[in-house]
Amino acid sequence: MLNKKATDNHSLITFLYEGKRWAFEEIYNRYWKKLLFVAYNQIGVWEEAEELVQEVFLSIWKRHDQVQIQNLDLYLTLSVKNKVYDYIKSRISYRKYQEYLIFQEIKENRDTENIVNFQELTNALDKVLNQLPEKSAEVFRKSRFEDQSVKEIADQLNLTPKAVEYHITKSLKFLQENLKSYHIN
Repeated sequence: MLNKKATDNHSLITFLYEGKRWAFEEIYNRYWKKLLFVAYNQIGVWEEAEELVQEVFLSIWKRHDQVQIQNLDLYLTLSVKNKVYDYIKSRISYRKYQEYLIFQEIKENRDTENIVNFQELTNALDKVLNQLPEKSAEVFRKSRFEDQSVKEIADQLNLTPKAVEYHITKSLKFLQENLKSYHIN
């Protein structure tokens, strides 16, 4: 009888390729927790980290007869890191898209009679930014007015990139709520 716990990674890969469910389950049991911590350390949200790790394992099982794995530990770790990268990229893209819509609306409506002149809008923007917590306003100004990247801001202010994204998102929502009177619906 084969001792599943004592099976080395190379044998597990072979059994996985052959479609042995127990081999997949053993890989899952061996690596789940490690991969969860890898994902969590990158994005800082347990639920999202769990989902990304699940996606990696689901992908491996669906493609078990096609996947070419030499080093199981390295393969799984890189797979999770790639999922995290894609996740962060999609979150940034979504946030940028929201910003684009907000600023596009301001730009399109700037010339109409229903919107106050640009100087008044600028003053209103400054006033609203001054109502934000100091850190959020500083992060927003560096991001939008000084065109600094999330990483640059994080390094300068000794924050995590996740915290910088939080401050930017919080600021954008606050601006959107407090500058509604400057938009045409």
